[in-house]
Amino acid sequence: MFATGVTIVTARTADGEPIGLTANSFNSVSIDPPLVLWSLSRQAGSMPAFAHGSHYAINILAADQRALAERFASKDVARFDGVAFRPGASGVPLLDGAAAAFECFNRSRYEEGDHVIFVGEVESCTRRPGASPLIFHGGRYFSELPL
Repeated sequence: MFATGVTIVTARTADGEPIGLTANSFNSVSIDPPLVLWSLSRQAGSMPAFAHGSHYAINILAADQRALAERFASKDVARFDGVAFRPGASGVPLLDGAAAAFECFNRSRYEEGDHVIFVGEVESCTRRPGASPLIFHGGRYFSELPL
């Protein structure tokens, strides 16, 4: 019953290939220093890239990016085929059209239960003015509705 925003966390493999996945386990931790967190299943095939890489990006999806969220949540699909992105300062993929993006240094990891909690130190951030967020609640996607 908890509504969340939707993100795609991106990085590069040891071979330099872009990698990414849809995640809604994203949260702010600290303003000074700027820290954010997200979590990933220990069984995820992308775990080695995120556990051993120095940087990743958290792309906050806009309401018009539902198809991208679904694509990056799917298995056995070439997630980056035809997807527009640019390299961030550290080389990690920043998705075109995202409502916001945080480029993070992979500061620390905590193994808890069947997931690993990643804490990233935000090195830079960008935003798309006027973009409405993509929201996930009860197994469905929503866009922002003012009260």
